Amino acid sequence: MPRSSRPERVEHPLELGAILEEMVVDPKLAAGMLLGSLARRWAEVVGERLSAECALVGIEGSVLVIRASSAAWATQIRFLAREVVRGSNAILGKGAVDGVRVVVWDARGGSERGA
Repeated sequence: MPRSSRPERVEHPLELGAILEEMVVDPKLAAGMLLGSLARRWAEVVGERLSAECALVGIEGSVLVIRASSAAWATQIRFLAREVVRGSNAILGKGAVDGVRVVVWDARGGSERGA
């Protein structure tokens, strides 16, 4: 059974630029590209120590999802939310990020909980 999300095969070659342009407009891929760009420079945004305890795990619309290693680190990242937004926008472009959502990683149970 053919997959509906797979593009039709074409007989003539396509230009690489056209393929990349089509990929960039895919919302999931665009969010992934933003996330990757920011993740590579995460320590610049939050500092070395905080980046060791709080990982960037997703972006939902214009809200960053950050996973903290404990409730104390979650409190710290929430306290610095404006600076995180400002630093993220300095890297990604003005208006790319307008908020943060923090979850705490429960290492004992291997699960996340909203904080």
